[in-house]
Amino acid sequence: MKEDILLKEIFNLLSSTHEPLETKEIEAKIIEMKLKEHSTRTKVFYRLNILRGEGKIKGKFVGPGKGVWIWWMESTFGKKTAS
Repeated sequence: MKEDILLKEIFNLLSSTHEPLETKEIEAKIIEMKLKEHSTRTKVFYRLNILRGEGKIKGKFVGPGKGVWIWWMESTFGKKTAS
């Protein structure tokens, strides 16, 4: 099976950031990494949903109308404490 470079780089990007990112921001950073031929907004969004489905990242739809999706890892906000 061929390694999914885009999936790996998106995961690495979210692992290394300390704040949630919008889909558009992730796409821009992927293009900066010289992976433009591998990425379109649709491909990035698809990979993000795969990672979310596997429980590796979190994602949430925010905003009115079309809105935007934001993506983060559990470690972005530290460990949750019991209240």
